[in-house]
Amino acid sequence: MSPASAPGSLTPTGTIATTSDRRRVAIATVVGTTVEWYDYFIYASAAGLVFSQLFFEPAGSAVGTILSFLTVGISFLFRPLGAFLAGHFGDRFGRRIVLVVTLILMGAATVLIGLLPTYGQIGVAAPILLILLRILQGVSAGGEWGGAVLMAVEHAPRDRRGLYGAMPQIGVPIGLLLASAMLAIMNIIFPGDAFLEWGWRIPFLFSIVLILV
Repeated sequence: MSPASAPGSLTPTGTIATTSDRRRVAIATVVGTTVEWYDYFIYASAAGLVFSQLFFEPAGSAVGTILSFLTVGISFLFRPLGAFLAGHFGDRFGRRIVLVVTLILMGAATVLIGLLPTYGQIGVAAPILLILLRILQGVSAGGEWGGAVLMAVEHAPRDRRGLYGAMPQIGVPIGLLLASAMLAIMNIIFPGDAFLEWGWRIPFLFSIVLILV
């Protein structure tokens, strides 16, 4: 065992991290990233399936689909802001606190999207609220991603920084697969109009379970 890999060895930041600490951080960053990107991808999938009909119906099928996917893209504009805020507050209050806050914000936004009334129920307020919640998802995703990678690297042995820094990346495809599987299952259980009316909401509401994890 090399000195950098030994229990209680120095991290890249000069602090001491035990094997147990590093294992907990690695698992936490994978789980956190999985939850974060499940929420992120569940929106993108629903945007292609139902949002054009539920929130942009007056624009017509073609334009409604374009507007629906534009709400997917708008979140990417706010991810750098989330990364900046997470870096700033992470330095002041700690990475773990910021990681938890971003997960809660993302989960809350996802659950609220699942409860959001449609255009037919509250009019133009529906797409406006949808966009605001998507922006919140973008800020949260940017903050969680940068914070998770930083926390993983800061707790890594000096000779394994690349390995530990790659751990959060594992959660991205897991989140994508989980989101796709949830929507596919709901589409099978609640086909047709049932899925369009409320079946699509269940994967969003399921996010509250992932937050508890």
